[in-house]
Amino acid sequence: GRLEAVTQQMGYHPQYLDSFLKMQHYLLHMDGPLPFDCRHYIAIMAAARHQCRYLVNLHVLQFLRAGGDPQWLRGLDFIPPKLRNLNEINKILAHRPWLITKEHIEKLLKISEWSWSLAELVHAVVLLAHCHALASFVFGCGCEQDEGLAGRASSKPLSPGNQCFCEAMAGNGCSQELLRMNRKRSLDSCMELDSLRERMQRIHVETEGREDTRLLQQDREEGEGQGAEMGVQDGSSRLSSPADTDGEVTSAANLACYMQDPDFGYQDFARRDEDQTQVFRVQQDYSWEDHGFSLVNRLYSDIGHLLDEKFRMVDGLQSSAMAKRQGCEPSVFKRGIWNYIHCMFGIRYDDYDYAEVNQLLERMLKVYIKTVTCYPEKTNSEMFDRFWKQFKHSEKVHVNLLILEARMQAELLYALQAITQYMI
Repeated sequence: GRLEAVTQQMGYHPQYLDSFLKMQHYLLHMDGPLPFDCRHYIAIMAAARHQCRYLVNLHVLQFLRAGGDPQWLRGLDFIPPKLRNLNEINKILAHRPWLITKEHIEKLLKISEWSWSLAELVHAVVLLAHCHALASFVFGCGCEQDEGLAGRASSKPLSPGNQCFCEAMAGNGCSQELLRMNRKRSLDSCMELDSLRERMQRIHVETEGREDTRLLQQDREEGEGQGAEMGVQDGSSRLSSPADTDGEVTSAANLACYMQDPDFGYQDFARRDEDQTQVFRVQQDYSWEDHGFSLVNRLYSDIGHLLDEKFRMVDGLQSSAMAKRQGCEPSVFKRGIWNYIHCMFGIRYDDYDYAEVNQLLERMLKVYIKTVTCYPEKTNSEMFDRFWKQFKHSEKVHVNLLILEARMQAELLYALQAITQYMI
């Protein structure tokens, strides 16, 4: 049940790691509406949507450790209908969260033998969003491939052998040790980013930019060619799994038993029909600060505070190299990445000029962010190394933390808005 690869990567940013571990521990191991075995099974269902063997294997072990019925591991046909009914919103949240409606919520909450309570559903939604987003981080940083991790950030385990994911959050020893190890790593590049600084400075002197719709139009034009250049795997190649020499790795074929409608995937929000869901405008429709936080905290005590701390922590991270750039604010760059991710899910901010995204983010970086965010299972082991070559390893991890949190918040905004609409 260890997540050493994840904690080693997050250890480049120890303060964030602490907040992540606290939230994860509370979500899976502390008192809450859902039974412990069900929590891990829901995590299995969520990770399977992105064919993330790393997380599926972790939660299979913890499911059994929590006393889960081994028969459930045969697939969705062998679990209680109540859990199986969660499959629809798992599928939608993972790939097209803007399709979630109050009708989906009502269907789960309706009076029946297998109905969910509001508190249980909120717990489940947070679990789903968390595991979908964590799968993006796992693929984005190469944690899915053990040999890939060793090649990029060779490091020793946190302890001689048995540091469990939930045990790692006890005290600050974990983060301090990671910080010490990371400072000794020699793979950080020292190249200056004059071109990025110039692009960021231009933002403040140029006149009105292009319309924000051009952002997603450009993505569609770039996607195919740049995806090939980055080495994005096609559907067939990503279904292959590494050799299973010890019998512990779950093959991608076996993951199919944990999901239905496997062909359902991400679809560009900009391609939606006119009669489908409208653009989600945070200031007008629903925001985490004004709406989501209070709802989730009321129905699942204290989780809102832990989520909010994590969102604030990633927003406050300062990369040492980025902080030294003259003539630019790291916050401008981070907001560009965050808003670009939300834009891909149809979420817009009225006070933001989306022309900045095209000026700030190089095409290769945009392709990487979109791949890791929308279809992380297509990420291969070369993409992490090839994007943003002039930046430090810790800054690449920083980007993946932004992807993790922005994606999670996007899913929560849509799900919690649907729950709110059902309640009123």
